[in-house]
Amino acid sequence: MEVIINKVKKSKISSVDFKNLGFCKYYSDHMFIAEYEEGEWKNFKITPFQDLKLSPACATLHYGQTIFEGLKAYKNNKDEILIFRAKKNAERFNKSAQRMCMPELPENIFTNSINELLRVDKNWVPKQDNSSLYIRPLMFAKDPYIGIRPADKYIYLIICGLAGGYYSEPVNVKIEEKFTRAIAGGVGYAKTAANYAAALYPAVKSQSEGYHQLIWTDGKKHEYVEESGTMNLFFVIDGKLLTPPLGDTVLDGVTRDSIISLCKNLNIDLEVRKISVEEIILSIKNGQLTEAFGAGTAATIAPIKMIGYDSKKYKISYGKNSISQKILSKLNKIKYGIDEDIFNWIHKIK
Repeated sequence: MEVIINKVKKSKISSVDFKNLGFCKYYSDHMFIAEYEEGEWKNFKITPFQDLKLSPACATLHYGQTIFEGLKAYKNNKDEILIFRAKKNAERFNKSAQRMCMPELPENIFTNSINELLRVDKNWVPKQDNSSLYIRPLMFAKDPYIGIRPADKYIYLIICGLAGGYYSEPVNVKIEEKFTRAIAGGVGYAKTAANYAAALYPAVKSQSEGYHQLIWTDGKKHEYVEESGTMNLFFVIDGKLLTPPLGDTVLDGVTRDSIISLCKNLNIDLEVRKISVEEIILSIKNGQLTEAFGAGTAATIAPIKMIGYDSKKYKISYGKNSISQKILSKLNKIKYGIDEDIFNWIHKIK
């Protein structure tokens, strides 16, 4: 893959407050861009991070044919850049592309485009603990065409933002009883903008009530929990770790998949099955539910300290040796190259 590189004259990294990174408050100096035309990917470039020039008739603006991914890069003590589970993200990117009638992106282009961009912006991968460089690949329709059909031309981009902690404290969540994120046969399993746009209104309503996120339930009866706003869900009931199954209404989270793989290694009893709202509430009341947490690339693991349902708020108290912290510790040690990568999850850029 031949890439044309146009570097910035002066890096803006000196303006970064590395003690207060936030999440994607600072974007790296460069971005990767490629175009899909006449049935092939071409024009691979690395350019300064900048605004895009688009036609007002751009199909994406009108019909939302867009997908994206999210993954992170870390630095180990040898100053090597470690990318966590790029292959899994590439697979999901193409799964989303298929559902949205978009061209697939070969895995080697997905991986090599990240490699090339991070070699140019290597100084943007932070070294301090609990920080990383968030990588956002995205693809969208480019055609200046008003009409509902799959586009002929697409743009593939990668931008990167510095990432500290996503949540500064354990989160409050509300079980949604009216609104629906996704339904069977829809695009709920695809990482497409439409899913997030549809979730904004109920999410904002819940935030006005003091919640950070919603727990989405099934679209038919709101009887079973599915996932949270930016995370998959896990519960510890009677000492067993539970998580809802995947389907066409649940995103196949990379962190979720990693946790499931780690459970055997960490001797954690795990069950993947449908979990009803009634079971969660009863298990809290009976003292059987001892932990609940969300899992996603941005937050990694976010402990849940309160669950709201039916106008009531249920607090969750954590012990010292929580399962979520045990998993988080192991995940971080693999991501930062401290522990052996027995699952072959790390892609290293030297």
